[in-house]
Amino acid sequence: MKLLASLLAILLLAQPTVPQTGQIPVPTGIPVPTGQRTAEEARSRAEQNVPPPQQPKKTIDTARLQQDADELATLAASIPPAVSQTNHGVIPRDVVDRLKRIERLAKHLRGEINP
Repeated sequence: MKLLASLLAILLLAQPTVPQTGQIPVPTGIPVPTGQRTAEEARSRAEQNVPPPQQPKKTIDTARLQQDADELATLAASIPPAVSQTNHGVIPRDVVDRLKRIERLAKHLRGEINP
């Protein structure tokens, strides 16, 4: 029993200690994964209370927005007559292209106005 207790004491005392910083020591010669390095950098920045980098506000080109809105209105106005032609069995060739352009313009305008 004394032998078992002494072996246990030796094993407990012989274990390497982990530093109290919360970081696990990395043996030399073994590369540190990029994700771990990035996480450690982020943790150190958070500890320093460094504010995150601010994104510069985008300036809105109102002239370009107005031009796109006018084009969107013109394209949208041209769709009902094209649809009425489909009722007669005639499908204008550029209707699909105009509808795609309407979608692109609408997405662009929405993204510019509400980022």
